Amino acid sequence: MARLFGTDGVRGLANADLTPELAMSVAAAAARVLAEHDRSHRPVAVVGRDPRASSEMLDAAVTAGLTSAGADVLRVGALPTPAVAYLVAALGADIGVMISASHNAMPDNGIKLFAAGGHKLPDSVEDEIEQHMGTGFDRPTGAAIGRVRDVPDAEIQYVEHLIKVTPHRLDGLKVVVDCANGAASVAAPDAYRRAGAEVIAINANPDGLNINDGCGSTHIDVVAAAVREHGADLGIAHDGDADRCLAVDAEGNPVDGDQILAVLALAMRDAGELFEDTLVATVMSNLGLHIAMRESSIRLRTTAVGDRYVLQDLKAGGYSLGGEQSGHVVLPAHATTGDGLLTALRLMARMAETGKSLADLASVMRRLPQVLINVKVTDKAAVAKASSVSEAVAAVEAELGDTGRVLLRPSGTEQLVRVMVEATSHEQAQSAAQRLAGVVSSVH
Repeated sequence: MARLFGTDGVRGLANADLTPELAMSVAAAAARVLAEHDRSHRPVAVVGRDPRASSEMLDAAVTAGLTSAGADVLRVGALPTPAVAYLVAALGADIGVMISASHNAMPDNGIKLFAAGGHKLPDSVEDEIEQHMGTGFDRPTGAAIGRVRDVPDAEIQYVEHLIKVTPHRLDGLKVVVDCANGAASVAAPDAYRRAGAEVIAINANPDGLNINDGCGSTHIDVVAAAVREHGADLGIAHDGDADRCLAVDAEGNPVDGDQILAVLALAMRDAGELFEDTLVATVMSNLGLHIAMRESSIRLRTTAVGDRYVLQDLKAGGYSLGGEQSGHVVLPAHATTGDGLLTALRLMARMAETGKSLADLASVMRRLPQVLINVKVTDKAAVAKASSVSEAVAAVEAELGDTGRVLLRPSGTEQLVRVMVEATSHEQAQSAAQRLAGVVSSVH
């Protein structure tokens, strides 16, 4: 039987794969597991959601599941995922539940769980929750049933936290923010205005059906066009639950997560905030980031792909900045998960502090052309062992030298091998990737 929890919670087609019954079962099991871990008090859960239509249904189911297991629920409404994580800690809750499918299309949905302090649950606790699902338990009755309370100032608390940890006012900056008709549609424009920026908000009118629909961080061309139209200094694009941030400069040129990490790493190093002058990224980060950090005497640690692995490395080493090319950026001193709003505020604060444009700041890193080919295979393990593959990789690496990079990565869920090549030109990267893909596909 496949594991219920994926790399970022439980996700599927709402009301088909992810049903109210499943949501209720997950929530009740989570409350029971956490109660068993600490019986000193009645469990308290923070429940938030994104604005998609099915999130209303799943919010009700999760709330019912939690209260049926004796947990009190603090409902915070439609808020970004990082806001829910922050509020778990700020409100002293034992568990957080965020109902969102992030950047996925509207019909999908998901359930993300946070432990006390707003930290992601370890795999072992997720497994324990899954084991409790569907098993009988002594249901509380009378006064022991959980109670439900709304937190009307939840968005205000979160935004005030963001403003407090922003190191420089944003006065004089004009920013377009694409809210993806998602969870940040109120919080993002509010936070940026309160920090001093002139804000033009687009795709900030969620109707339950339009989340991520041709907008947000997966459609960066939309905010780029708006920046050029309004003559803004930059544009910020969030995804549906606003745990990521991508940007464009004043000309509409994209600034991805790697470039944002480079800008923030230098800012934090200059401020004495970058612990051991170390940045944590994934193996998929562009070689240009490696080169830029090396030239700036900043050590770059790499992890497997996925923000949970970045988080694990940050926590293990006590490091202060990490993230992914996709725009998930983690600043552990101020957030326990990727926070797109915090990232954007830090990026704009660096612009305001230095008086430099985003294009100038991002130029510290030159993105090398990157080609990724997904190769269907019959046996991923056989590809990993094949001498023909290792010999082909070695030949391409010798050809590229210090000016390029090769990465072969098996998919975690499919019989696929991802072939990634970076080189000084797109043509060279494309040619090398196609050669390697041919070798990989020939393995049987």
